[in-house]
Amino acid sequence: MTTQLAFAAFNGLVLGMAVFLVAAGLTLVFGILRVFNFAHGSFFMVGAYIAHAVMGREPRFVWQYLGAAVVAAIVIGIIGLIVDRVVLRRLAGVANDYTLIATFAILLLTEGAAKLIFGQDFYTVFPPPVLDQIVNIGIPVTYYSFFIIACGIIVFVLLEWGLNHLWFGKLVQAVARDPWMADVIGLRVQRLKLISAGASFALVGLAGALLVANQTLSLSLGQSYLLLAFNSVIIGGLGSVRGAFLAALILGLFESFNSVLLPSMPGVVAYVVLILVILLKPQGLFPERA
Repeated sequence: MTTQLAFAAFNGLVLGMAVFLVAAGLTLVFGILRVFNFAHGSFFMVGAYIAHAVMGREPRFVWQYLGAAVVAAIVIGIIGLIVDRVVLRRLAGVANDYTLIATFAILLLTEGAAKLIFGQDFYTVFPPPVLDQIVNIGIPVTYYSFFIIACGIIVFVLLEWGLNHLWFGKLVQAVARDPWMADVIGLRVQRLKLISAGASFALVGLAGALLVANQTLSLSLGQSYLLLAFNSVIIGGLGSVRGAFLAALILGLFESFNSVLLPSMPGVVAYVVLILVILLKPQGLFPERA
């Protein structure tokens, strides 16, 4: 039982990092544009398909895997720039109902386009051989698991450091907190929002490419992480990168232990945590950063 719990704890850590990779772009686009992107999962799926198209099913080297992830991030980032110019910018200041309808329409359009371009076949993508090896740390785990943990931590550190210490990050925060005053003092608000939207879409494309290995690649791939990503954004505090990171870890651990201790009720603990946080801290774990 002890080994099983240790295995669940490690898997929970990996799942938490994977969920944060998906949630990072979602929380960034909400923090800057105040848009809850319902189509987030579909862009995650397209990023995975692009990576598969670039590197194939069995990439031989880590640099191939990372290169495909960068290509997916760039392509999805460019698509995000177009979506922002055509759709999201027009939703500024309107009721959230219209935003949800518009992003749901984007979801349907994206999935339809993916079906036409990539087809409906199922694929399996394997990590590079060096990451597919098993190491024993008391429990057998793969290097790919450590790779996902490292990617999640790197993305978190870069976002936190960039938003709080770089001049561009401070400009973005100024626009997020008071776009009217930012415009008054001469900041190019629309340009900053456009770049931020592109970055948030690029993050979800990167996540799709990094997480494509060892799971079935299909049109429904985005659904596998989307609910946990939305939950982590809500629990952490809407727009808070630090809150999303902590919430993703909590949800990953609870979800993993749930599968061990309550196998007959999968996923129920994550929603219990969500309900408790909403009741006790409606603004999330980091409301001052939201």
